[in-house]
Amino acid sequence: MAEFTAKDVQKLRQASGAGMMDAKKALDESAGDFEAALQSLREKGIAKADSRSDRESSDGAIAIAQDDSAVALVELKSETDFSAKAADFLSLTQELADLVLTEGEGAISNKESQLDDLRISKKENIQIGTVKRIEIEAGAAVDVYLHTDQDGRGINGVVVQGSGISAEVLHEVALHIAFAKPSALSREEVPSEEIAKERESALGVTKAEGKPEAAWEKIVEGRVSKWLSERVLLEQGMFGEKETVAQKIGDGTITNFVQAYIGD
Repeated sequence: MAEFTAKDVQKLRQASGAGMMDAKKALDESAGDFEAALQSLREKGIAKADSRSDRESSDGAIAIAQDDSAVALVELKSETDFSAKAADFLSLTQELADLVLTEGEGAISNKESQLDDLRISKKENIQIGTVKRIEIEAGAAVDVYLHTDQDGRGINGVVVQGSGISAEVLHEVALHIAFAKPSALSREEVPSEEIAKERESALGVTKAEGKPEAAWEKIVEGRVSKWLSERVLLEQGMFGEKETVAQKIGDGTITNFVQAYIGD
């Protein structure tokens, strides 16, 4: 039998997140070789993590990183808020945002081994959610808003870029986005298949209401237009009021925005 001590078992448990019996078995099977035992447990843990991939990850955390040239927003998803509030989870979320800021969205793959380790230690389906890097255009202004819970975890993040808009108004727009959760900047950005699906649904409702056939087209278009205005940022009423975002910014322009929120 391999020679190892209780301290070796404890050290392996801390490094791998495995239970005591699994750690002892791994050390025994590796003839007391700590690194070999750790690798064995890690491989088994990854296999178990893969088996959880169909479980819903509806919780998580959001981090934002910013410098003079760009802003990066990253969402790391988990199954429970218990895991998402942990220091190691929040630390990795911020590391991911910092990496995306300096190296681009594709660099997120460089952290896959750390993500695997987190999946193993948390025993949850942990996945990357929204990942976005916005280049700050010359002469443009950017506002960043990150709403945090009482534990300091980011749960609603917004980045909005515009020109010809005061810092105060742009910040109001960022707060509005956090509140209203628009899905597109303008109607042109709404996927045509989504509009077609909504139009079909509106026609079904209109027919069921017994409206005269001659009025169907007008009624349906009115309903689709209202549906769009509720989702398009520029047409939304600021904080649900009558003044629209477009009216609020006047002659200014919103170039782009990104939002991620827990529970999306």
